[in-house]
Amino acid sequence: MENLPEKTCSIERLVTQPKLVAAAKAGTKTQQRRDGVYGWVGESFELDGMAFVVTGLSRQRLGDMTDEDARAEGFPGLAMYKDIILKMHTGMIWEEDHLVWVHSFAVKADA
Repeated sequence: MENLPEKTCSIERLVTQPKLVAAAKAGTKTQQRRDGVYGWVGESFELDGMAFVVTGLSRQRLGDMTDEDARAEGFPGLAMYKDIILKMHTGMIWEEDHLVWVHSFAVKADA
């Protein structure tokens, strides 16, 4: 992917909620959507001492999210993902055309 914007935040801030950290460590969370870029493909980060690596970075419309995407975020389905995201971000409106950055990640192989 070329012409990426500057990072919005440090990769250490990619996954911060304790339940989502636990889901990533359990292997049920493999993606994190953010308004900005937090990490580049190949960049490593740690969650409670466990090493992960960013495996993909892409753009997606919120309206194009599926239940499968929500499961990759660590939620059972899109309805629950949307409900929790709106509760976490007071005042946020779910805009179907809003673009987010999808950070895909996996446990680092040499960890």
